[in-house]
Amino acid sequence: MAWQGRTVLAVVPARGGSKGVPRKNIAEVGGLSLIARTAAVIKALPWIDHALISTDDPDFAAEARRHGLDAPFLRPADLSSDTAHAADVWIHAWLAAEAQHGMRFEISVYLQPTSPFRTPAHVEATVRSMIEGGSAAACTVSRVPGHFTPQKLLLRDDAGRLSFFAADGAQHKNRQTIPPYWYRNGYCYAALRPTVIERRHIVEEDCIGVPIDEAIVNIDDPFELEIARWLAAREAP
Repeated sequence: MAWQGRTVLAVVPARGGSKGVPRKNIAEVGGLSLIARTAAVIKALPWIDHALISTDDPDFAAEARRHGLDAPFLRPADLSSDTAHAADVWIHAWLAAEAQHGMRFEISVYLQPTSPFRTPAHVEATVRSMIEGGSAAACTVSRVPGHFTPQKLLLRDDAGRLSFFAADGAQHKNRQTIPPYWYRNGYCYAALRPTVIERRHIVEEDCIGVPIDEAIVNIDDPFELEIARWLAAREAP
């Protein structure tokens, strides 16, 4: 247990009020709920000392317990809206876990259930990159496709005329000349205690990006849920 002598907490945020896919965190992909799939990843990482779900939904809490996660509280209403800040949710869960277990967690990982194809290796690579790089935080990232980069984006005025969003957009005929851009893909966030608890940061100046090269599925709408189910069925033995 623990990572190189540092205590580790896993937090699984799963509020019940999703609008894009109602109650999506207990939607099944490959025969398991998204909460259960996340719990299975955590179970495969022996260096995680404790793991809990942060939810306002009793059904989600029960599902978490069935799969080995603690559910020591129901998240308060002010942290359960779609405008609640993720850092505040993480802080609340982190401090609650410390009070429950009577110990200080030096590292925490934040694992959203909406990434059903996250693996233990993704989580381990994120923590390893943070610790070995001497960073205060880390998160998984994916490369922005070339046609979605600022140099390829267009503006459209009221008359329908197009112009480049970026001043140098017309200079880039091929995507190979565009610098790489990255986006957070939601597979894993990791942070040291001062980053979240003291500075209320998740991605900050000293946050290392951990590239994930394969295709990413992060479920925010019904179409993405169907894609995830199709992929899970294709991979089934």
